[in-house]
Amino acid sequence: MKNLVLGVNDAIYRACIIVASLAIVVMALIIPWGVFSRYALGQGLGWPEPISVMLMGIFTFIGAAAGYRASAHMAVTSLTDRLPKGLEPLFTLFVRLAMGAIALFMLIWGYKLCVATWNQFLSTLPSVRVGISYMPIPVGGFITLLFVIEQILYGDQNKRRAVDFEAVEEAKEAV
Repeated sequence: MKNLVLGVNDAIYRACIIVASLAIVVMALIIPWGVFSRYALGQGLGWPEPISVMLMGIFTFIGAAAGYRASAHMAVTSLTDRLPKGLEPLFTLFVRLAMGAIALFMLIWGYKLCVATWNQFLSTLPSVRVGISYMPIPVGGFITLLFVIEQILYGDQNKRRAVDFEAVEEAKEAV
């Protein structure tokens, strides 16, 4: 069961990195296009800014979930460095539970925000619902919550290599 959970979370983690990376690359391409269009072509386009804001939301919330799993987030250890070593696991559990509460908050209230704004449309992109622009909040909260549960159950995974299911199957067949 552990390998299945870790393998699924590895796939989710990779997808988060790909989605966040694509979001920032596309954003980095369309912002200069909007500037070029406005100043060189004399035509101010209405779509680059709202699309960039939506991509930034994707990059922020989906990328933050991946950053949490990789332990790439900022950690201030000035308090925990001064505590007795026996209290470290307790503080680690407290931090994970607090992060789980934050992720659950993002999931529940982000979902409610999406539902509440679903029938509104962006003024600059009339075909896009406002609720869609808020969708990265509950999705990022859900993914972060999965990673928090993983860390509570199986510990920190940032130094573990990803599960290679093909290699596992080949090893089983060899035996």
